[in-house]
Amino acid sequence: MELLAPAGDMERLQMAVAYGADAVYLAGQMYGMRSFAGNFSTEELKTAVALCHAHGVRVHVTCNTMPRNDELHTLPDYLAFLQEVGVDALIVGDVGVLALAKQYAHKVPIHISTQTSVTNYAAARFWYEQGAERIILARELTLDEVTEICAKRPKGLEVEAFVHGAMCVSWSGRCVLSNYMTGRDASRGACAQPCRYKYALMEEQRPGEFFPVEEDDRGTYIFNSKDMCMLSHIPELLSAGLDSLKIEGRAKSAYYAAVVTNAYRHGVDAALAGEPLDLIWLEELDKVSHRPYSEGFYYGHPQQYVGDARYIRDWQVIAMVTSCSPDGKALCSLRNKLRRGEALELIGPGLRPTAFSAQELLDADGLPLQEIRTPQTAFRLALPCQAPPLSILRKKVAE
Repeated sequence: MELLAPAGDMERLQMAVAYGADAVYLAGQMYGMRSFAGNFSTEELKTAVALCHAHGVRVHVTCNTMPRNDELHTLPDYLAFLQEVGVDALIVGDVGVLALAKQYAHKVPIHISTQTSVTNYAAARFWYEQGAERIILARELTLDEVTEICAKRPKGLEVEAFVHGAMCVSWSGRCVLSNYMTGRDASRGACAQPCRYKYALMEEQRPGEFFPVEEDDRGTYIFNSKDMCMLSHIPELLSAGLDSLKIEGRAKSAYYAAVVTNAYRHGVDAALAGEPLDLIWLEELDKVSHRPYSEGFYYGHPQQYVGDARYIRDWQVIAMVTSCSPDGKALCSLRNKLRRGEALELIGPGLRPTAFSAQELLDADGLPLQEIRTPQTAFRLALPCQAPPLSILRKKVAE
């Protein structure tokens, strides 16, 4: 079973690789469904592929927008370039893009995007006959439906499904609300997420007089959706026959990419070994920015979350570990202010989360400090154990 992690830019890519992804998905500057992620220039794409392949990690590139005529003229050269640099898959959602990919990048496996709303085994067979090597299922399926699709798929067709991250109120993300309200086209990667807005009702004869749109007195966010979390159910996903578990979040932070990839890495490894999930990894998912969790549609309707559209953000990244000696003496780079004696947690590749106190706080030259405020400042700190580069120091935000 493949663990597929998001990589919105080079920093997030490095985190996904370091924290255990088998594969990453990312985009160039065009044709990806997350135009407001950092994304990758052509030179960065070359670097990304080389870095991933050096660590045995596959690279899937999204070409999953629904391009207009005037956007097609640069696509053949781009597809040929992706084949040349050695990407491992193209994620496509438009039949025209599929046709061009088969012509200009015929050596690269094709994965069919969730935007195509594959919800049955006949659709899976159709895409296989068009040359696809993998389908990415619609997020609106139950686990029983996923199991049946996997059982009845053509031999040689892989099946991928989302297991974590933001959900869309529209079917498989096919929405025109953003385009209508803001001019930002969701089908070309520029969704403004108007489903998260707070709405009110105005009666025609009472202009300027607004009434809240309420649902059972719980609030006004009638389009708002919960986030998906299936970490507790990886054995069932494995039994269903899935080949790849996908984490949503190319627009999320590097910290998010690290923590969520880390948690699911441990979850997948435990499931493959027939071992129970350590609950500490479920706790980790509460320490990233998220909305209230649900199990998506896997076990029935997830219901809407109508309370508000805010993210839960209870933890803050304080610093990144640059290097560390065997006795835990670390050189770090600051992200948010730190005072001597503050309670911190250390997380990192191969490490269990560990709480400690920042007692031995020194500047880069070894002189004692009481507080550091300037981001990117190098400093030294005694950690509870040796930590690899890209380990993270975080603290709980005061309520």
